[in-house]
Amino acid sequence: MLDRSSKIDSVDPLTDMLRGLRLDGVEYGRCRMAGDWSFHYPAQDHAHFHFVAGRGCWLRGPDGEWSELTAGDAVLVPRGAAHTLASAPEVEPRPFPRRRCQPICESVFDYQEAAADIEDVCILFCGTMRFNLDSLHPLMKMMPDVMRAKELMVAEPSIPHLLDAMVAECAMSRVGASGILARLADVMAAQIIRSWVEHGCGNAAGWIAAVRDPQLGRVLAAIHAEPERDWTVSELAALMGVSRSSFAAKFAAILGETPARYVTEVRMHQARQWMLRDRMRIAEAAQRLGYDSEASFSRAFKRIVGSAPGKLKASAARARPLPALEMPAAPPVPAAALP
Repeated sequence: MLDRSSKIDSVDPLTDMLRGLRLDGVEYGRCRMAGDWSFHYPAQDHAHFHFVAGRGCWLRGPDGEWSELTAGDAVLVPRGAAHTLASAPEVEPRPFPRRRCQPICESVFDYQEAAADIEDVCILFCGTMRFNLDSLHPLMKMMPDVMRAKELMVAEPSIPHLLDAMVAECAMSRVGASGILARLADVMAAQIIRSWVEHGCGNAAGWIAAVRDPQLGRVLAAIHAEPERDWTVSELAALMGVSRSSFAAKFAAILGETPARYVTEVRMHQARQWMLRDRMRIAEAAQRLGYDSEASFSRAFKRIVGSAPGKLKASAARARPLPALEMPAAPPVPAAALP
C-alpha cells in the first residue's frame, strides 16, 4: 500500500485536494410558474442551486445587479448569499412559499403556480446543498458569489450534455424525474466548481498560485489531507525538499503568512466543521487535534476564528432551521463527489 506522501507525489496537488471536495444535497424543489412572480432567497449557510427550463427568468445577485437567465441556465450560489429570482426585474419580491410545497419523494418537493394546461411557463429546479468544506476554507472564500454553468461551457465539454439532460427531465413528467434531476443537480454543481478552479478562477497569486506550485502544492495538499496532524516547519520543509529557511521564505512570499499560522488555521477550520456539522463536543475536538486542555484549544480557536468555540456552538443551536415540509424525516441525499 502506498503511503500518503506517495499518493501526493502521484497526482497534481490541486486534483488531490479536489478529490476531497463534496456536496451533499439537503433539499430540492421543482417549481412551475406563469405570469408575474418574484421570489427572494435570504442568505443561508448552505449553497443555492437553480436550473431554468421553459421560459427564462431574471436573477438579482448579491451585488444588486440583474441578469437574464434563459432555458438551460444553471446557477450556483456557493456561499448561500441573498438573491432574487423573478419573471421580470420590476416585480415585487416575496419569500419563497415553502409551506405550500408538496412533497414528491425523499428531500424533493413540488410547487406550482401555473395550471397544468398552460405551456408557456418557467420551470425552476432548485436545490440547497452543503459543502463538506468549512466556509472559511481558502477555496470557499475565493469563490465568486454567483457561478453560471453556461459561462464555463467552452472550458468543460461535459456541461452542455448535463444541461441538455436536465432540460429533458424538466420537460417530461416521467416517473422518477425529480430524483434524477436531484442527482443531475449534484453532478452539475460539482462540475461548476471543478471547472471554475481549473479554468475560471484566474488567480495568479495567493492560495491558488501556491496550490499550483509544484513544491508548495504538495505541502498544502498534505496539510489539508491530515489537519489533525501537528505539522512542524521541519516536516513541511522536508516534504518540499528544501531547507527550513528556504521553505518559510517561499511560503510567506506566496501565501502572505507563516507556515505555522496556516497550519493552525486549517486545524481550527476543521474543528469548526466538526462542531457545526457533526455537533462534536469542544473537548472532543480539542483532544482530536492534540491539545492538552480545552482551554488552550479555545484560545487558539478564538485567535483564528474570531469567537470562542462555546459561543459558536451556542449560536448554531439558536439558528432557526428551515421550515419543515409536511413529510417524514429522510436521510440526506447521497453526495456527489468531484472526481
